[in-house]
Amino acid sequence: MGIELADELQRLEDEGSTGVLHTGDGVFHLTDGAIASAECARTTGLDRLAAEAGVTGADDWQSAAVGDPGPMIGSPLFETLALLSVFDAAYFLLSDPVPAEFRPAPPHWLAPVCRIRPRVLVRECERRGDPHSGPWPAQLVDLAPVVPVRRVRRNRVVLTGGQAEVLAAAGTHRTVTVIARDLGRTAYGCLEAVRDLTAAGLIEPPEDGRAQAAPRHAAEPALRRRVRPAVPVPDDGEWEPVDQELLLRLRSALEDLA
Repeated sequence: MGIELADELQRLEDEGSTGVLHTGDGVFHLTDGAIASAECARTTGLDRLAAEAGVTGADDWQSAAVGDPGPMIGSPLFETLALLSVFDAAYFLLSDPVPAEFRPAPPHWLAPVCRIRPRVLVRECERRGDPHSGPWPAQLVDLAPVVPVRRVRRNRVVLTGGQAEVLAAAGTHRTVTVIARDLGRTAYGCLEAVRDLTAAGLIEPPEDGRAQAAPRHAAEPALRRRVRPAVPVPDDGEWEPVDQELLLRLRSALEDLA
């Protein structure tokens, strides 16, 4: 993880800064020290996520660009997608040790519905594990094509819906970034699917990661959900207070998806 970038975000949080933090191929929009939006060239934009979910259209984004987000702000599902897009972009931006430059700017229009404390964001990225480990490190997400194996060496394969979508979209020239945008999914979610499919022997390891790829065997168990390492309790022994209103809005959004 980019320690300097994480430290800079936390410094801006402590100072209650409002503006744009430019880093690598993306930006963080902060309002009073909280992250209201994040964008990365390697991830799927919020506009694409919202369009695929049927929440917004092109006209809605044109209105938002001139300061009138309209009914989008009141949608629990849209709020959930806004949060997901921030975590998605942050996972890749924080994985690169690149310099960052902050410039003061007016509050982002997403600030009323998306306010993530940098410390919470960094903790979630840490929970997701080392972005550089395994045959599919984060830096290959927009570089290496996702290539299905020519011959499946297993008698039975059980896939989740997301894994099946990614496998069907794979090709000799399509990267994780391209697949995620075509499907309207987060890049991190698609990368996780590719990692699991590679471990199951259904996707070829990328050229840069073949030496790290585990050998495939016909008797491998069915795909299982990846288990993340436990996150240590903060030094002060206390977690951030639970935002009850946010939990209620997330539940409402999940009910809309059901």
